[in-house]
Amino acid sequence: MGDDLLILERIYDPKDVKDLNDEEARVLCGELREFLLGQVSRTGGHLASNLGVVELTVAIHRVFDTARDRLVFDVGHQCYVHKALTGRRAMFDTLRQFQGLSGFPKPYESEHDAFIAGHASNSVSVALGMARARTQQKEDYHVLALTGDGALTGGLSFEGLNDAGASREPLIVILNDNGMSIDANVGGMSSHLSHLRTKPGYNALKKRYRQALTHSNVGTRFYNASRDVKQFLKKSLLPESTMFEDMGFHYMGPVDGHDVEELTNVLQWAKEQRSPVLVHVNTVKGKGYSFAEQEPNRFHGVSPFDVQTGKPLKSGGASYSSVFGEALTELAAEDERICAISAAMVDGTGLTPFAKAFPDRFFDVGISEGHAVAMAAGIAKQGSIPVFAVYSSFLQRGFDMLLHDVALSGLHVVLAVDRAGLVGADGETHHGCFDPNYLAQIPGMTVLCPASFAELRSMLRKAVLEIDGPVAIRYPRGGEEAYHDCCGGEAMTTLHEGSECTIVSYGTLINEALKAADILQEKGISASVVKLNRIAPLTGDDLKPLHGGSTLLVLEDCVEAGCVGQRLAALLLQSGIAPKRLILKNSGSAFVQQGSVPQLYHALGLDGEGVAATLEEVLRGF
Repeated sequence: MGDDLLILERIYDPKDVKDLNDEEARVLCGELREFLLGQVSRTGGHLASNLGVVELTVAIHRVFDTARDRLVFDVGHQCYVHKALTGRRAMFDTLRQFQGLSGFPKPYESEHDAFIAGHASNSVSVALGMARARTQQKEDYHVLALTGDGALTGGLSFEGLNDAGASREPLIVILNDNGMSIDANVGGMSSHLSHLRTKPGYNALKKRYRQALTHSNVGTRFYNASRDVKQFLKKSLLPESTMFEDMGFHYMGPVDGHDVEELTNVLQWAKEQRSPVLVHVNTVKGKGYSFAEQEPNRFHGVSPFDVQTGKPLKSGGASYSSVFGEALTELAAEDERICAISAAMVDGTGLTPFAKAFPDRFFDVGISEGHAVAMAAGIAKQGSIPVFAVYSSFLQRGFDMLLHDVALSGLHVVLAVDRAGLVGADGETHHGCFDPNYLAQIPGMTVLCPASFAELRSMLRKAVLEIDGPVAIRYPRGGEEAYHDCCGGEAMTTLHEGSECTIVSYGTLINEALKAADILQEKGISASVVKLNRIAPLTGDDLKPLHGGSTLLVLEDCVEAGCVGQRLAALLLQSGIAPKRLILKNSGSAFVQQGSVPQLYHALGLDGEGVAATLEEVLRGF
């Protein structure tokens, strides 16, 4: 290797980071930002959050060995720099693509990824479990939880912090405070004392001071008295530290999250402690890229964009999320009982227009879906109409509240379940493949499945103003496809008549069902296509469109256990009209990898070609 190489090009392993001096580490941070901009602008991905943790990640790898030490990410979209420093830089051209590099920590990719992290607020709990296992097994390694970027708004974070602080287990919690979780106390004296307390010399002096005084009873009493005075002053001047120290943590910070030398020193100090430590790091989300610093929310997750202008390469049209937001805003103008709830996904769920039009009726509760559902129950109990817009994979955290707080009392809470079905590049942690199964289990729940913008508007009005009890409307990420119609209010609608077989589906996957019928027709096979407008409740009276044909294929992009196809099969059998052959086409029993939705449909045999091939083989024997 020649000296003319960029520093980043010489990093093949985290051990190479440890060999850098402070100046080289600072240069590496600048190169990493250029690398992130170049890669993410081409592939899309999470940008602002990764730009914000460059120095922090470099400092972590200067101090710790993540092949043995356990680094647990919270909100794992902060892991890009970590991946680039742990031997995966050359794979970034495949970031978030089919069979490519994941945008989240994945232990199957590298020994440096300690735990899968795609959702939020669990890192302290997971890290504490690892620390307790380490102690139980009498091993010696360090455990870190990197939390923040909104994760601290989730209640699970505080459950973990409460237990970890009391546990006395050696554990380091790094709080990446980028303004998305808590605000640090600022001021001249606070900054001065924080700077003093992060100096290695200060901590060495504090250690010698304690050792010198605690060798005698008199010295111990003097040390305890001086400690009480110190605690009083710290609580007065550094109030942000007291919550964590009252939980049992040694608090360090706030630390400048963009000073790699200072971060390295602080983490080295934290490494030497044998107790719970919380390192409070102040960072700027989007650091180093002006567009991302000015609009961190817009650059949180991006599609391919032009680095010079910050503008996306492809202009996005209307989406199910935007149509939902517009329709709900229109409904709210008609009925002042309607309010909207978001769990830190205001723009992603299309609620920005509502928030601007009706700020007094809009509530963003942070990353706390369980709280959002319970709060919605309270709103509904008092006569208002709450609409909670939430991604399918995140609604999973509110399941208990759906049962206990909403359904048990039959309350009229409307769930706008965004990102239903396969979502693409975010992969296993974000696919909405479970809500058709668990929502149908909830007594009194109605689940509607629009397949067009017109149906979304119509079903939303019905859900909000006409249906009693809990209602969910599930719709996918992205825009409208070929099917543009608007079906009536019945549970099922026949879209295509045929006599040899019947394809049943719901949501936008109905487009693939119609494609399959066209392909089969060209091959001389007559297929009927039946669209489910509602997947719960379903009764025997809803089955009339399924009476024809001896072969029934149910097409859906959810997991097999408890899928709609299984429930339909049971209903048909109970009604005495079960088909001779039943084929369930779904995402199977495993988690689905990342990739574009068309790629995943094809890989799972859920696209029109796959469905047609399956039916042709069954009906013609080849």
